[in-house]
Amino acid sequence: MVNIIVIGAGVVGLSTAVNIQRVLPGVKVKVVADRFYDKTTSIGAGGIFLPTAKAIPGIPVDTLKRWCEKSWNVYSQLATSDLASTTGHTVSHGYKFVKTEEKTPLYASMVYSYRKMLPDELTRLGVNSKFRFGYEVTTIITNMRKYLFWLMKQFTDNGGKVEKRTIESLSELYGQCDIVVNCSGLGSQQLCGDKIIYPLNGQVIRVEAPWVKDWVFTDTSTYILPSDDFTVLGGIKDKDNYSMTPDPSVKQGILDRCLDVWPALKGARVIGDWVGLRPMRDPIRLEKEIVRLPDGILKVVHNYGHGSDGVALSWGTAVEATEMVKELISGMTSSKL
Repeated sequence: MVNIIVIGAGVVGLSTAVNIQRVLPGVKVKVVADRFYDKTTSIGAGGIFLPTAKAIPGIPVDTLKRWCEKSWNVYSQLATSDLASTTGHTVSHGYKFVKTEEKTPLYASMVYSYRKMLPDELTRLGVNSKFRFGYEVTTIITNMRKYLFWLMKQFTDNGGKVEKRTIESLSELYGQCDIVVNCSGLGSQQLCGDKIIYPLNGQVIRVEAPWVKDWVFTDTSTYILPSDDFTVLGGIKDKDNYSMTPDPSVKQGILDRCLDVWPALKGARVIGDWVGLRPMRDPIRLEKEIVRLPDGILKVVHNYGHGSDGVALSWGTAVEATEMVKELISGMTSSKL
């Protein structure tokens, strides 16, 4: 039986582990990570499906579209099924306000509805005049607290094993498995000496604002994302900032910007702060590698560096990472013959 270790228990790692189990039911899969659930970066993701090519550099648009469509198809099936309350996927209506007109974004052909708003509509909504263009969109918001739990349950219910462990080098896994799938995100800096990946620091505020039903997103990193538990206010994208401590000045800036965009937020009660380091890489690393070690070779599939669009891309890249695993297994079988 083929043994596979997936490094990383964020949305990319768990999606990949679940896909491997579904496509290759005869293999043994273990997820190894130093952080799980609420300690992962994925737990703080806003989870809105609005991927754009601009936010995901270095990848051909056709490839991005393929990845995103694979994710969307799964999320849409879940959001419109009787599993929605369990998986955390919600069909959500909202508005995107921008200073520069959008040129048919990546997500436009996937979401349930997408239309450019009239100037009069923006005026009647009280939108700040600096946002000259607006779009009304019906998409999906994923509650990551529910989704990560569901993914893990899918994995363990299907026989998957989990180990809490810090891995400092891929060579540590030599002899412990047949294939390693590296979904370690920022951990790849140390794990495989990746000098391209870097942190994109994000800070958000969680508030109680049950009267706010529609999401709001802008091209100034300002967003308001309601969920069934709380509303997320964001955000920032601060390159190479490794701090995991909420910055009071950043927090105040987020509150001010969100109130400026959507005054109806006034009166929201702050219930928490969150800071995370998004693993940004140009381009995302999704490839096979044969790592040569003193004692032999280690077959590796890399799947990391998704930045601020990890949720939108995770299922799509997981599907393709699984195909790479399948190819490596096929190669192993052929060599034995």
